[in-house]
Amino acid sequence: MNPIVTVQDAVTAFADFMEPTDAELDAIEQEMPVILAGVDLVDAQITALDHVPNEMDNRRIRRARNRVLAARRELANRTAGESLPGGAA
Repeated sequence: MNPIVTVQDAVTAFADFMEPTDAELDAIEQEMPVILAGVDLVDAQITALDHVPNEMDNRRIRRARNRVLAARRELANRTAGESLPGGAA
């Protein structure tokens, strides 16, 4: 006997309510510098995997980590400043 299954998931998988809201898109936009810095860091790490890391690879990874930390710091400072009442930062 074959069980009868519904196609509800397939039908509602692309429903309008599944789209990101404007607030979610704004949050992604604010986090984009952190995301791009993370991508650069992963790229530097992948490049170093192909061979024995030399001084240039180490320097590139170190700089990419610093960019990630700077982007995270800027995002944290920006969101902390926005949450203060009265616009005081």
